[in-house]
Parts: sequence; structure tokens; C-alpha cells
Amino acid sequence: MKLPDFPWDTLAPYGDRARQFPAGIIDLSQGTPVDPTPDFIQRSLQENSNSPSYPVTAGTNELREALKKYSRDVLGASGDFDVLPTIGSKELVAWLPTFLESQTVLIPEIAYPSYKVGALIAGAQVHEVGIDAAQWPNADLTWINTPSNPTGRVHSKTELLRTIEWARVSGRVLASDECYVPFPDTESPVSILSLTHGDNSNIIAVHSLSKRSNFAGYRGAFIVGDSALIKKLLEIRKHAGMMVPLPVQHAMTTALGDESHVLIQAERYRARRKVLKSALEKVGFTIEFSGAGLYLWCTRNESDWESVGWLADRGILATPGSFYGTAGSNYIRVALTATDMKISEAAERIIHGN
Repeated sequence: MKLPDFPWDTLAPYGDRARQFPAGIIDLSQGTPVDPTPDFIQRSLQENSNSPSYPVTAGTNELREALKKYSRDVLGASGDFDVLPTIGSKELVAWLPTFLESQTVLIPEIAYPSYKVGALIAGAQVHEVGIDAAQWPNADLTWINTPSNPTGRVHSKTELLRTIEWARVSGRVLASDECYVPFPDTESPVSILSLTHGDNSNIIAVHSLSKRSNFAGYRGAFIVGDSALIKKLLEIRKHAGMMVPLPVQHAMTTALGDESHVLIQAERYRARRKVLKSALEKVGFTIEFSGAGLYLWCTRNESDWESVGWLADRGILATPGSFYGTAGSNYIRVALTATDMKISEAAERIIHGN
């Protein structure tokens, strides 16, 4: 199996360049949460750390009830649906085409690399497509992503309804990656589950606690949707031993029961977005999309690597847009995942160069 080189490995020389800056590097190249995991979630993990037995792949009864309640109350799911915890969302993205025996997979034309890699692992053909479902070719599985990583684009209800219609007419699987839904800014994303009117056939939504609850080191995520499809995935995962550790399941249950910490985190990202957006615009960058999520999608109508180099000379590491497809080759992605102090310092460096 031949997979692409891991993109971030090619960014290493620019990281070295940024580290030469006298005040050191500010890494805005990865969407890795830096704010603390809330104390009440940490306590839940600690209190359930005595875990000698194997966990249940389907999730504890308490976790399953928490996932269903969250899906109804927060995501707007209705009708018949099931839930399934996963070991973070990236493993699900990477293995879903294999589990579904997909031969053709559609992915967004600008997309996080794991969608393509998952299709390649399955030996499937991959086609990059826009959001207009009327233009999609035949496929076994289609990924959509709203809000988008890397662009922060939020798909409209009309666009999402057309993708639902595609799933119903084609009888094929539509997977909606919605891990950034908890972080609205100038736009308010919705889950595709809120638009199905209770008919979730062939549709699953993917959600994660990594960003929502600063939970990335715990590895906890989940899928919601078509009960028959999730039953099939559960059986495969049981055979493969793909179980979320039991202490993590308890911590997930606790985290899902509280929205106040999510609102606090969303406000942090709004403030950081405002600071960085203003700085980047002052030096000639145009911000496109970026209405929700954790990233700014920027261009100065130059090579993405030229923009990455310009920032690296100021001790800031950003991601070239070409990591996400050829359509991103004149853009960079700037993450909001740094402390308030580091974000302010990055803004000063961008504007003043020191």
C-alpha cells in the first residue's frame, strides 16, 4: 500500500526556520487544543481509573444515554437513530471506507488529508467534489465537512438538504464530519441530523470531544445516525477490538452533560479569531470563509509556501493550503489553538515583524 507522505513532515524546515526567531516559535500549524481540560472532566477520569475489565465497544449504558440525549437536545436529531463511541474521530475517518467496503469515495475538494487517506487504505477510487450534490458522480460513500477544516466554511441548510436527497435517491452513505459545530462565530453551523425530519437512512454524523471539551489526549468521539449502518460498524469494531477505554467513556459521559464549558471555549476562540484576523488583514491577507471552527483561511494571492515562509521569518508556523488539495495552493491555514498571550504576540509579530 502506497500512501502519501505525512504532510506535516514536509513543514519541518519551516518549523526550524521559525525557531530561529529570537523570541521563539508560535506554532499555529495544528488544531491541537492548548487550554486545560476542565477540572470536572479530569476528576471523572481519575475517579474511574480503576478499570481492570474490558470495556463495552457499544459504550456503557450511561454513555449511550448521554450520547442520545446530546444528539436530540444539541444536534437536533429525531426519529430512529443509534450512537457509537469511537477512539477519537480520525480513526473512524481513516477506517470507514474499509469497513463499508467502499469502491468509490467522494471527498471535499479542499479537505483534511485523512478523508483521502482513508479511501486509499480501502483501495477505493477518490474523487474531489464541491458541495453541490447535483454534480456528484456515483459513489459508495461521500464525506462532507461543516464547518470545514481547513476553511471554516459553513454549509447552508439548502446545501445540506441536497446532500440528504443524494443519500436517499442513491441509497449510498453520506458521512457528515461535524467536529467543529460547537464553535460558531459569524456563522452558526447546524448538524445534518437536524434536517432529516427523522429519516436518517444512509446518514451518519461524526462528532468529537477533542476540541469541544479539550479532550484530544483522551481520544473520545462518536457517530450518530442510521441504526442499521451503525449496527454493522459495531459488529466490525467488536471483532477488531476497537473499544474506547472505560475511564474515557466515563469522562465522555461527564463532559456531554455540560454545555457551559463549551460556551466558554467558544468565546475564547472568537476572541482569538478577532485578534489574528485583524492582524493578518493589516498586512494584506484576505480572509475567506472562516465563519466557524478553529481556523482562518487566508490568501495574499501568492504561493502558499511563500506565505508560510513569510510567517516563519516572524517565528510563526502556519499550514500551506496545498496540504488540503490543489485548490488550496494560494492559501494558508492559521489555527486559533494557542493561548491568548501567544495569539496576541503572534498578532504583534505579524504587524510589526518583531
